[in-house]
Amino acid sequence: MIISSAQLYSYQIPLDKLLPVGKQRIDQRSGLVLRLQVKGNSEAAKTADLRTELVEISPLSGLDIDGHPLMGFSQESMEDVSQQLVERLDSLIDKPLIHLLDLADETQYPSLAFGLSLLYAKLIGQLDDSGLSQRKNTVIPLIYHTEGDPISTLHDRVRALSRDTHSVKIKVAQASLEEEIQLVHQVLAIRPDLKLRLDANRGFTLEQAIEFAACLPIHAIEYIEEPCIDHNDNPMFYRAIGMPWALDETLNEPTFKFEMQPGLTALIIKPMLMGTLEKIQKLQHQADLYGVRTILSSSLEASLGIEALARLNQIMSPDEAPGLDTLGAFSTDLIIESGKTKCLRCDDLNLIKSV
Repeated sequence: MIISSAQLYSYQIPLDKLLPVGKQRIDQRSGLVLRLQVKGNSEAAKTADLRTELVEISPLSGLDIDGHPLMGFSQESMEDVSQQLVERLDSLIDKPLIHLLDLADETQYPSLAFGLSLLYAKLIGQLDDSGLSQRKNTVIPLIYHTEGDPISTLHDRVRALSRDTHSVKIKVAQASLEEEIQLVHQVLAIRPDLKLRLDANRGFTLEQAIEFAACLPIHAIEYIEEPCIDHNDNPMFYRAIGMPWALDETLNEPTFKFEMQPGLTALIIKPMLMGTLEKIQKLQHQADLYGVRTILSSSLEASLGIEALARLNQIMSPDEAPGLDTLGAFSTDLIIESGKTKCLRCDDLNLIKSV
């Protein structure tokens, strides 16, 4: 297949409620949409229908509600990625589709590498299985306290969970240890049948993590993501308290290499922060050798990106419930409808370049 045209758009979507990015909060989400059209190589194929696919490319960077840069996630900005795409779009036209993977390998920006490799997979039909859209991913609800909201609002959200919900994810290391411990116990008091995935986003010192975990019923905790500020302290945390832990932000460090450690039970993979599908699959293979779970998670993408992650999860980790419960905060959908009253189409977006 030959690339025949390309369009690059940007979007900005206000959020109906604040979303947590570590200890920070955002009230809008911005990103890029790349649309490519391909045609067949042969003369006969060129007269056949063209194929068009779109991907969302949304680095988790920018400013929080206080105007401070987001810390600990994407190192590249949307402007960085947009500029590189603008410079490279012309070089894609009339090239074989495989050129997308070459560009994905060359770029220093993980979000662009992921987007290009995902676009390639879409265009060659790897995500076409009609059964994928029919199978529903189990949703792991995200529970967190929004500043200014009464705690009763959070309690009501827990009470409203369906009875077939067996796990929830709770953001911790957001407030005092006493408040965090109380929150976990309150959730379990409402739904004692739940298993909890705790996410500390490297928010605790080793001593704080141990003190926090010691006050919780460990049997109710599926795992805690990034419990310690220094990830090298995580095995010591496990030896002290016996609570399984998972890696998230650490996976995106340039120097990261998988190494089995005491208590490591899961890798929380955010593809938008990691890079190509090939890189993600290699990491999953390494984890599988040690029985470590790999769980796909969002980087707060809009509905276009979330739908792609849901399909990838059904292919890569069909037995794992992904962390994709973030669309509820978005005021509108993007290209793919998720049930909101408004869905942005390409004509509603800002066209940056078309070739």
